[in-house]
Amino acid sequence: MSQPAPKAMAVQHGEDPGPWLVAATRIGFLALLIVLWWIASVNVARNIIPSPWATLLAAGGLLQEGRLQTAFIDSVSIYLSGYGLAILCAIPLGVAMGAFNLFGRTLEIYVYALSATPRVAFIPLIIVLLGLGSEAKVFIVFLGAVMPILINTYAGVRQSDPELIEMARSVGAGRFRIFTRIVLPGAVPYVIVGLRLGATIGLINTVVAELYTAVRGLGGLLAVYGNTFRMAEYFVIVLSLAVIGVIVTEGLRFVELRLAKWRR
Repeated sequence: MSQPAPKAMAVQHGEDPGPWLVAATRIGFLALLIVLWWIASVNVARNIIPSPWATLLAAGGLLQEGRLQTAFIDSVSIYLSGYGLAILCAIPLGVAMGAFNLFGRTLEIYVYALSATPRVAFIPLIIVLLGLGSEAKVFIVFLGAVMPILINTYAGVRQSDPELIEMARSVGAGRFRIFTRIVLPGAVPYVIVGLRLGATIGLINTVVAELYTAVRGLGGLLAVYGNTFRMAEYFVIVLSLAVIGVIVTEGLRFVELRLAKWRR
């Protein structure tokens, strides 16, 4: 007599843990990181890794002097200007490249070539052309952020479901309706990925641009404190950059939730 076949085991992802549990685990993990940081500061020379308390005191001093606030505002302004300009240019161009096949096929080879070129190679030329002011730094951020957004938007528009498009055509939907109801909503996940990649690379380029100029902003303070081995202040600047990254990530998460409602 034959034995019944064993049932396939489904992978269980579990229920949504909820925002309070997520917040609690994040706080717990942060506490663990602080403990590990303190252990590292005890076992390594303090001129290399400062203790959390020394870093907190340094942050208080920088806030009292006003340096941290000024540098933070300068860096965020440069970052948001370059990143925002990248979004305004990349999304419409990516949509146009995906919507018009000849236009997209013509430009894509140049877009991929520019994307594969390290943007750091352009920084000396940008500084020569635009100087050490805000314009050069905004352009450096733009150059880093624009390619991931453009390429992912282009890919998202091109990856539209042909069966859905054919079904829409069969019920008499026009090109504009198909584009706004099927193509653009289907491209949203790709655009979000591009925005996240662009945000990360843009933040990196913000620091790189300020390190090159070493005039203002958080990158300028990194250069100053790194060269003078003031590691407590250096860690404060690094943590400030991490705060910017968290704010941007959570902001994009909110945008993603809003766009998910629009897709429905």
